[in-house]
Amino acid sequence: MISAIILAAGESKRMGHPKMLLPWGNDTVLGHVISTFKNAGVDEVLVITGGAREAVESLVSKRGVRTIYNEEFANGEMLSSIQCGIRAITPPPISQKERGAAVLIGLGDQPQVQERSVWMVCEAFRESKSNLIVPSYQMRRGHPWLAASPLWDELLKLKPPMSPRDFLNAHQAEIHYVSVDDPGILADLDTPEDYLMSKP
Repeated sequence: MISAIILAAGESKRMGHPKMLLPWGNDTVLGHVISTFKNAGVDEVLVITGGAREAVESLVSKRGVRTIYNEEFANGEMLSSIQCGIRAITPPPISQKERGAAVLIGLGDQPQVQERSVWMVCEAFRESKSNLIVPSYQMRRGHPWLAASPLWDELLKLKPPMSPRDFLNAHQAEIHYVSVDDPGILADLDTPEDYLMSKP
């Protein structure tokens, strides 16, 4: 079972407006990301909320996915949102370790990620059973990346200032890279300029 954890708890300080709610084609930024993951065939989608919680949860409630509120969102730590998502997965992680369970970590402000890239990461896990799958574009790693259940306890025990990047660096030798022709895995929307240059 592959559960997608979409991180959407940020306060969008640099954007000056809740970026997850910005228009993206006929949808919103976050709505498009959710559709991409669902269409790629993940088994469940969880959205981690924080800033603009009510508006984001209202949007997500119509998408058939679960929302998890990260009470630590104001600290700006991506790690705490990942940990919230892992704790919320059902059945509990400990019962999934023998079932080939994994979490797919995606960013709610990356609407340019292609459905095929998400599918390729999931398929690489199903075929290789590697514990850590990371997409790569021109030798640069991006999102969404996947961590299998044997790594969850380690992720849950991490504490600031440790970050997801530190976790990936510590496991560098174990990473199964998936090369994708998709610069979207590197592109998030942090500023109004990012949005205006990227929107369809």
